[in-house]
Amino acid sequence: MSEKAVYLISGGMDSPVAAYLGVMRGWAPVYVYFDNRPFSGEMELEKATALAKRVVEVTGVRGEMVVVPHGRDLDLIVNRCRRNLSCLLCKRLMYRKAEALAKAHGCRAIVTGEIVGEQASQTMHNLILNTAVVAMPIVRPLLGLNKTEVEAIAKRIGSYGISAMKSEGCSAAAVKARTLAKKAEIEGEEGILPIADLVESGIREARSIRLP
Repeated sequence: MSEKAVYLISGGMDSPVAAYLGVMRGWAPVYVYFDNRPFSGEMELEKATALAKRVVEVTGVRGEMVVVPHGRDLDLIVNRCRRNLSCLLCKRLMYRKAEALAKAHGCRAIVTGEIVGEQASQTMHNLILNTAVVAMPIVRPLLGLNKTEVEAIAKRIGSYGISAMKSEGCSAAAVKARTLAKKAEIEGEEGILPIADLVESGIREARSIRLP
């Protein structure tokens, strides 16, 4: 494989499918999981790790998994910022951390499992707003697929059963989330947060998990 990419991985259905498609295209993986505890449960990390391992098994391509602490950052977002913008603020911070990790690991792109319109933060408008904070290319293999199509691939590669296991959702999710947020209001809320410090500390405190 000639190039590397950071793959954002979670315990959900979409990200392992996107990772599988990206690896099969020839982009060597560095899997990145954002640890939202205490806003999510321990099970989410276990599922994400199992899913990354499954992608390794089905592709035959080894990869490192980096766990990035994100709960403290979410606490600041929830308690200081407007709740209808929580997910957007979270995503923009994740992208900043992902880009920093990608540069540190010699990666050329960030791969995500985002699908247009599946969540309020994933309207076409908000996807553009989310990624405006990074210069690195964002690859979205599932962008135009629907849930049925994603599930079919998940079943074929053996990740479906892991993703379907019940676990706690994120309790920091936005309340009455904005689907058409404005750049000025997002940047205004980010002005309340120590963005650079959060990115730096998140990268510094990240830990690696070796995948078989």
